[in-house]
Amino acid sequence: MSERGGIFAGDDPFEIARAWLAEAKASEPNDPNAIALSTVDADGLPNARMVLLKDIEDGAFVFYTNYGSAKAREIEAAGKAAFVLHWKSLRRQIRVRGLTEREEGEKADAYFKSRSLKSRLGAWASRQSEPLDSRTALMAEVATVTARLGPNPPRPPFWGGIRIVPTEIEFWADGAFRLHDRFRWRRDGTGAEWEIQRLNP
Repeated sequence: MSERGGIFAGDDPFEIARAWLAEAKASEPNDPNAIALSTVDADGLPNARMVLLKDIEDGAFVFYTNYGSAKAREIEAAGKAAFVLHWKSLRRQIRVRGLTEREEGEKADAYFKSRSLKSRLGAWASRQSEPLDSRTALMAEVATVTARLGPNPPRPPFWGGIRIVPTEIEFWADGAFRLHDRFRWRRDGTGAEWEIQRLNP
């Protein structure tokens, strides 16, 4: 393993990721926690979309979604996913590949409660990824849900977190003459020690 220093230093990739995200929050104008999430469908055809990363735990990355959405159904079937976290202002990115599991407990309840009331009602009203007749129909469903659930709706049973437990994390930073710095942290699904390698740009 080549020596690591500066922004790559540390023995915990999740601490490094948190530090990079904290830096990005000071320089990215919008959604520094936006990730390009990639999944595959039943035919093996990839899908990608932007979602918001909501937590970097001490062993996983967490985002929240409707479990009926295309991404959640594909993740459920495959049991794995990948994403890229890219910051144009910092000229850095983090690539993650790993295994997945649901977060349906107290953490999901707490995060749902922290969202704005309109967002919570919207989560109840939207049948994410399913065909929609019109925006008018969607707003009518929001009104129905608002009347039924009131000002403190609980977390829907079909909505919660997805935790990505990495088997591979790559930290990338822009380098002069396009000679970028890349460090890949890799391990198997058993939680073994990380193998760290410097990669060619």
